[in-house]
Amino acid sequence: MNSLFVIAPYKHLDMWVFDDGARGLVQEPFVGGADLLIDLATAGFESPEKGFRMVFSAGAFPGAGLRLEWRRAEMGGNVYFCEALGSEGWLCPALLKYFEAPPAEIYVQVRPRVDQ
Repeated sequence: MNSLFVIAPYKHLDMWVFDDGARGLVQEPFVGGADLLIDLATAGFESPEKGFRMVFSAGAFPGAGLRLEWRRAEMGGNVYFCEALGSEGWLCPALLKYFEAPPAEIYVQVRPRVDQ
């Protein structure tokens, strides 16, 4: 199994979503505060709504600028807190398409797409 994962969130119908055909996910939405975390993390990007790259892992890696800490299970998903952004967000059960169990920490790198 991969230890680093890459998705390219974008806005659809004014919501952050992402596709991952290999995992059967199409326009999978970020809700419950995860959308706010994305807004905060991409605040300095030009046109992030057209898409950006998000690399994430349960382990620290070079370039990961954000660390999400597991807080609690809630409504079939899991709530994580990001101290750097001062906010928490709910990650839906699609998280388990990437990890066998909700990790205690998720390290994240966000960066603008180079093809824009």
